[in-house]
Amino acid sequence: MPYAMDTHEDPKVGLAAEMLHECGEVRLKTWGTSMLPSVWPGDLVTLQRVTQDGVVPGDIVLVLRDNRFVIHRLIERRQDEGCISWITKGDAVPQNDQPAAASELLGRVTEIRRGNRIFVPSRRVSLLHSALAWALCHSDRFRNLTLLVRAAGLQASVRGVTGAFRSRTSHP
Repeated sequence: MPYAMDTHEDPKVGLAAEMLHECGEVRLKTWGTSMLPSVWPGDLVTLQRVTQDGVVPGDIVLVLRDNRFVIHRLIERRQDEGCISWITKGDAVPQNDQPAAASELLGRVTEIRRGNRIFVPSRRVSLLHSALAWALCHSDRFRNLTLLVRAAGLQASVRGVTGAFRSRTSHP
């Protein structure tokens, strides 16, 4: 599938897009909060190149917008006068994104690695997931508190692993 490339883009974005296009797969670390609770900042996502017929509503997809990557859920495929466009939306965002051209859809998330866990993202969003996404979307305080608690938990787990490693290496 052809994809749009601009010579003034971020070289990292261009390299990742080229890797995805040529090799069919790439892994990227996420950093935004628009896909909470499905995708968290720091998750490592595996993306696979897709054809226009290789995605369905509910898939989490990679779109190239304004020379940067956006990972959002595919809501709808539109076809007007022979042109295909894609409607995407972040799970923790109240409105849909602007339609993306067919060439801007680069890949589909096939795997999410979070810490020691690896899982395949679901196309179906549960009622609990939807309620949590709504709360994260509509309450800055709740979102910030959730991110702080998660960060504290990650720091504690890193300290525990580091401490266990030190104790094993310092006592022969």
